[in-house]
Amino acid sequence: MAKNILLVDDEPNIVLSLEFLMKRVGYGVQIAADGDAALEAVKQQRPDLILLDVSLPKRDGFNVCQTIRANPEWNDIRIIMLTAKGRDVEYEKGLALGADDYVTKPFATQEVVDKVRAMLGDDT
Repeated sequence: MAKNILLVDDEPNIVLSLEFLMKRVGYGVQIAADGDAALEAVKQQRPDLILLDVSLPKRDGFNVCQTIRANPEWNDIRIIMLTAKGRDVEYEKGLALGADDYVTKPFATQEVVDKVRAMLGDDT
């Protein structure tokens, strides 16, 4: 059964390219454009991994990550934070709130695919 990825970003170009690549390697993809929609999507269909932008409307990625980690039923959902903020402070904050990894924009899309595959244990 295909693993599910929740892609949370409000930049259409990033969503389009990552959605295409993730589907091409065999993942199911859900999309949310803001923090509230991300949490609703997790409740509706629990993903295996979340690609989570930090700068989001309504509720930022840090808050979404913290909310997910506060729910014991969601503790094993993997989270990779995506951000244009490459400063060490944001990196450390994301990891402190429970993110599993961090990717700074602009990023090579193949780098993100490789991180997702490694995190989900897919060698394909």
